[in-house]
Amino acid sequence: MPDFRYLDGEFHCESVPFRKIAEAVGTPCYVYSHARLVRQFRSFDAAFKDVPHITAYAIKANSNIAVLRLLAQEGAGADIVSGGELYRALQAGLMPQRIVFAGVGKTDEEIGYALHSDILMFNVESPAELLAIDRVAGELKTHARVALRINPDIDPKTHPYISTGLKKSKFGISAERAVDEFKLATTLKNIEIVGVHKHIGSQLMHVSPYVESLKKILDLVEQLKGIGVEIRYLNVGGGLGITYQDEIPPQPEDLAQAISPLLKDLKCVLIFEPGRSIVGNAGVLLIKVLYQQANPDKTFLIVDAAMNDLIRPSLYGAYHEIKPVQEAREKAKRKVLVDVVGPVCESGDFLAKDRMMPLGDPGDLLAVMSAGAYGFSMASNYNSRLRIPEVLVRDREIHVIRAREEYPDLIRGETIPAFLK
Repeated sequence: MPDFRYLDGEFHCESVPFRKIAEAVGTPCYVYSHARLVRQFRSFDAAFKDVPHITAYAIKANSNIAVLRLLAQEGAGADIVSGGELYRALQAGLMPQRIVFAGVGKTDEEIGYALHSDILMFNVESPAELLAIDRVAGELKTHARVALRINPDIDPKTHPYISTGLKKSKFGISAERAVDEFKLATTLKNIEIVGVHKHIGSQLMHVSPYVESLKKILDLVEQLKGIGVEIRYLNVGGGLGITYQDEIPPQPEDLAQAISPLLKDLKCVLIFEPGRSIVGNAGVLLIKVLYQQANPDKTFLIVDAAMNDLIRPSLYGAYHEIKPVQEAREKAKRKVLVDVVGPVCESGDFLAKDRMMPLGDPGDLLAVMSAGAYGFSMASNYNSRLRIPEVLVRDREIHVIRAREEYPDLIRGETIPAFLK
């Protein structure tokens, strides 16, 4: 991560020491590198420059509207999974005609909002949803552009919680039923079939499952021609992994090289849905040591961030590298085996387990790496903890793109009924 590096013994984001960020906005906080975000998006988009395509950023990875505006200015589209994400996308200036709407539980209200917004298409996950979209479109006297999401039953070889293309998954229509469901779609007067969609999972470390699933979808495209259905958009999903520890993930160029031979005769616009690969390594969670604690079996480093701020370690057992902000000071300390834990009242509240690292002193700053994806976007107010700020660093500039919550924010929208007053 060249945009996060030590300069003169201090850890920096671009040209700003993390110490200065802590002084300006406090800890904990999320810090994103502008340069890294731009470079990652351009790298992905450029890998497919030779084919008509839309790079539809997966908003669920990081939905801050400043991040979305930055990507919109780079030409990104959006992959959304809720009405709230559609609202964010539109507020950030993303073009509706470059927005695709996925997710297994779209409500009538969300479908109507998307139709009014004239998004590019819905990624339809089930026959029931297809009928619902047809009904809502009819009530609004309009047509809905759709792609059917097909589950190719390919093992993406990733964590079970983020595998989405297996038969047992809740996502998509089984490959065996695909042609029948497309036939159903052709009978619905308010539906316009424009595409096919597939997505097999996240944090993929190999391109082979991607290639294998794409071959299945291309076979389907040929079958659909036989029943008079011409596909204009082929949505191949996202899921490329990033480095958290020692992984060597494929790069966008590797994916382009692997799938390009399969697409040479295909007259479709490709849609990609990268999320983690754009923002994951562009963000850091900046935290502070509060206390040291030890018992006969364990040594704990208690910090001011918790599972409500970054849930991935607790939820997935995910690894995030933790770096000291003051390099020289930490080098002088003896390394010990510690659990890095937060203040939340759960035994599952940890950022690292059994980690060999210097035992930080109270007040020391630490950087939790690769936290740009599924960090703040999965944060909560559990234990009535305030959600933390987000900061975008551009060269020497610090921009607060989300303020730290205050106590009144915790009860905004709540009311005490009259009989309790």
